[in-house]
Amino acid sequence: MNAIELVALTRRFDEVLAVDHLDLVVGGTIFGLLGPNGAGKSTTIKMLTTLLPPTSGSASVAGFDVAKEAAAVRRHIGYVPQLLSADGQLTGYENLLLSARLYDIPRTERRSRIEDALAFMGLESAARSLVRTYSGGMVRRLELAQAMLHHPSVLFLDEPTIGLDPIARRAVWDRLESSRRTFEMTVLITTHDMEEADVLCDELAIMHAGRVAGRGTPAELKAQIGPTATLDDVFIHLVGLTLDEGGSYRDALRTRRTATRLGG
Repeated sequence: MNAIELVALTRRFDEVLAVDHLDLVVGGTIFGLLGPNGAGKSTTIKMLTTLLPPTSGSASVAGFDVAKEAAAVRRHIGYVPQLLSADGQLTGYENLLLSARLYDIPRTERRSRIEDALAFMGLESAARSLVRTYSGGMVRRLELAQAMLHHPSVLFLDEPTIGLDPIARRAVWDRLESSRRTFEMTVLITTHDMEEADVLCDELAIMHAGRVAGRGTPAELKAQIGPTATLDDVFIHLVGLTLDEGGSYRDALRTRRTATRLGG
């Protein structure tokens, strides 16, 4: 069974065709979705996480239809949005306890699950501190812990390291790779960071105008362009745009930094 399966998945907003008969199969990997602003990445993730109904076509996540079995899909996925989801007025432990209740984890298992999650993410010493005192990298690791507390089959991440410094970014990558191996889950991420896509993702799909313009491993995509090609070269070749046209990366970075300040 594939973790994620899309068949002619389509979403319209009035006259705008945001996702155009998208076919995609993903399973057992860290899979990256790349593309410029307006390519359809966020709309695709919203449909896969049941936040937005498809206009037509179908999609299944963890074996469940996103339109017909939305509740079952939600029980089997984790989701970390780009904007801050952790509560800065609570401690790390309290944030995880809230998540445990929301995911309906049995009372008898909550404490051990939370302690295991904190240890796995390297947050044991900060468990009783308010999240507003955390660094950006610590907050992101806490959000990953929240999203994985119920051991989901599929984890969705929207710009997982936007606004983080290089050390914090690498720490998040390490935790993601370890998590995928430990929990045997599929991870789907959106990113504008070409280094992140190259280092972290097993496979990539580059979207443009609601469709997949190219798909393959980072090495395969680069080889299609030339022996010295980078993922930036691949992106420009397939999409015809640089990453900062339209301000996509810079706008996202500014949004993340603003959200970090507001979240404490």
